[in-house]
Parts: sequence; structure tokens; C-alpha cells
Amino acid sequence: MNEKSRIRKILLKKRDSLDPAVKKEKDERVKERLLSVPDFRRAKVIFFFASFRSEVSTFTLIEEALRLGKSVLLPSVDRAKKELRLYEIRTLSEVSSGYMGIPEPDVSEERERDINDAEVVIMPGAAFDAEGNRLGYGGGYYDRLLARLRRKIPLIALAYEEQIAEALPSDAHDIKVSAIVTDRRIISCGRH
Repeated sequence: MNEKSRIRKILLKKRDSLDPAVKKEKDERVKERLLSVPDFRRAKVIFFFASFRSEVSTFTLIEEALRLGKSVLLPSVDRAKKELRLYEIRTLSEVSSGYMGIPEPDVSEERERDINDAEVVIMPGAAFDAEGNRLGYGGGYYDRLLARLRRKIPLIALAYEEQIAEALPSDAHDIKVSAIVTDRRIISCGRH
């Protein structure tokens, strides 16, 4: 097992073992912090992920963004091309179980958007460090998607404090996040 896989396994196990009541409390703290981030408040178009399994819950955040009149983009896995495609949603009722059970937007051509439409990206991940290094789940989907950005925009990761590592190994193609919002703090990674 390589170093990335080893770290991913350890930190996902920590995240998966959070008590549901503690997780709910942590989700609320992450939500409060993210809603206070100026880049998030200013953005009119936000690319979110739909939370899955033990990830920081994004559903109340998505509802709040929609309530505030923001456009919300969610990813759908294109299995043939091994890439993420983005679709705008108007309500959470347009989200259902997709690839590997991950919640995805209903696919509708007229709602398809480009990553360059987003003003802020809210990202998941298995582990992060204060330098903005991110360990995803090993598929490279976000790295490939974000490599298509034509301008720098805030890339904000949501994580529990248990997912923050001292230092993570990174490769040249790995895209760093600009900030990490946890249940305890906002870590500015100096990218943006």
C-alpha cells in the first residue's frame, strides 16, 4: 500500500467512526463557518458536492445557498469518460442516488454547466493539510475537472478536524485547495 492509500485509509476510518450525534454537531459548526466566508457570501454560482456516507453534510448548505438566491451546481459521474459533469439544480428534489449510490443531480442537457461558470468550488476529500494538499478518494475526478479552470477561484474543502493531517504527499498534478473549513476553524492555505 502506498503512502497516500495508507493515510486515506487511516483518516477515513476516523471520519467513519464519528458518533452520529457528534457528527451532526460538527456539521452545524462547519455550516456556520462556511456561511461566514466572504468568498462564499459573494459568490452567485457555487459548485457543491452532494455529501455521501460520512462526509460533512452539504444538504442544509445547499438548501441555504438556494434560499439565498445562489445558483448551485452539482457533479454527476460520466462513467464512459471518467469525468464529472456539472448540472444546475433548483431544489434538492432534483437529486437522487447515482454512481455508486452517490447523490447526483437529475441529468438534463439544458441544465448542464461548465466548471468555469462556478465562482466558488466546495470540495470533498479524505484528508487535507494546512498547505492545501488534498487526498481525494483515488479516482482523480476533481483534479481532472479543476485542471480545466481558466481562472483562479476559491477552492474550499469541507472537513472534520479529524481529517487534517500534519503533511500529505502530493504530486505535480494534484490541485491544492485555497481554504479548509472544519468544525473548529477555517484554515487559509494561501492559494487564492
